[in-house]
Amino acid sequence: MKLPFLFIGGPEIFVIMLFVVVVFGADKIPEIARGLGKGIRQVKDATNDIKREINESAQKQGIDTEIVSDINKEINDVKDNIDDLTGPIKRNM
Repeated sequence: MKLPFLFIGGPEIFVIMLFVVVVFGADKIPEIARGLGKGIRQVKDATNDIKREINESAQKQGIDTEIVSDINKEINDVKDNIDDLTGPIKRNM
């Protein structure tokens, strides 16, 4: 199993987990995982609060917040058109 965003595979993950068990001990791992989970949750909540505040203040100022979704839709349409044109070419190669 290869994680594309970390560029590490199964053996590397196994070595890292073994190292964590040796350094912290098996009884500390659940406590560490809970702490990491709470920390990640707090960061996610803070990020969502910041996004909400930005959107609210943009709407109060009359700024169009839908422009990003419009741009993404146009980009996806162009990608689909390119795939339609290059599909037969890719299949023949």
